[in-house]
Amino acid sequence: MPDLSTTWLGFPLKNPLVIGASPVGKSIRSCLEAEEKGAAAIVLHSLFEEQLVHEQMGAHYYIDTLTDMDAETRSVFPQSAIFPLDGAAYLRHIEKLKQKLTIPLIASLNGTTPGGWLSYAKSMASAGCDALELNLYEVATDEQKSSQYLEDQQLEIVSSVISAVSIPVNVKLSPFYTSLPYFVRRLYECGVQGVSVFNRYYQSDINPLTLEVDRHLHLSSSAELPLRLHALAILSSKMGLFYACTGGIHSGYDMAKAILAGAHVTQVVSAVLAKGFSVIEKFLQELKEYMLQMGYESIHEMRGVMNLSSVADPHSYERLNYAQMLAAWKLPLSP
Repeated sequence: MPDLSTTWLGFPLKNPLVIGASPVGKSIRSCLEAEEKGAAAIVLHSLFEEQLVHEQMGAHYYIDTLTDMDAETRSVFPQSAIFPLDGAAYLRHIEKLKQKLTIPLIASLNGTTPGGWLSYAKSMASAGCDALELNLYEVATDEQKSSQYLEDQQLEIVSSVISAVSIPVNVKLSPFYTSLPYFVRRLYECGVQGVSVFNRYYQSDINPLTLEVDRHLHLSSSAELPLRLHALAILSSKMGLFYACTGGIHSGYDMAKAILAGAHVTQVVSAVLAKGFSVIEKFLQELKEYMLQMGYESIHEMRGVMNLSSVADPHSYERLNYAQMLAAWKLPLSP
């Protein structure tokens, strides 16, 4: 029987299927069920700094509006524990999960300021999570800020977090870097242990009739996988990081593709949200069947077989593939 064990962020895992950051992580029951079905690790839902600031401002507004009512106002203030002003609920959730799970638990942080990232990262590490996933999400809207400025700012944040915690740090990236290999190399030099490609941005649409923003959530599909495979094939051939593929994993064969491109693990979210935890067992069985069919005895043996390390001139290889794909396309014949 093929050996599905792998290593990610320094942790030995029983298989390469990880539950990515999602609503699954919000429920202890869901996390336990994911582990029971075979998930090898769980990334919690992201803690957004903006959410905490919004809660803080809302609480202060509520309290301040009562301040000058009368001399007895202070006696009717609610206890401060009612308001999760410092992410306390998230931290308690980590502590409870660590008491019940036997698989690694990774906390996810999406911050906006260096102080926020650093403060919450320390708190998460103290709460007992095994690793941190920093979700680098920066929407460039200011024409005065260059890509170099934004990247330097992100690197400063990552460096400060790494210096403040003793647990492994993984960075979840977007596909929108001009030179992804260069930025990942800089992350590697900062001390990052792994990267995940790619963050799925839930981009809002516009309803032209109501002139409102449509925030309907669309789950991923396997059609999103090639973008990840391309990045993994490049990155895994150059730097000795741990790589996670997130987005577009909808079968054991999708898992196999990501591993062949260089992934150590695959993060699954949409498939679980759409079809339930039974897909975990299904995907792992499909991965085993593929490995048996191809004669792979272990994940280690197949990982990176399809990356660019075996190509003498990766740049020419990429351009040739692009040209051949375009040349192979045929227009439909007119009736």
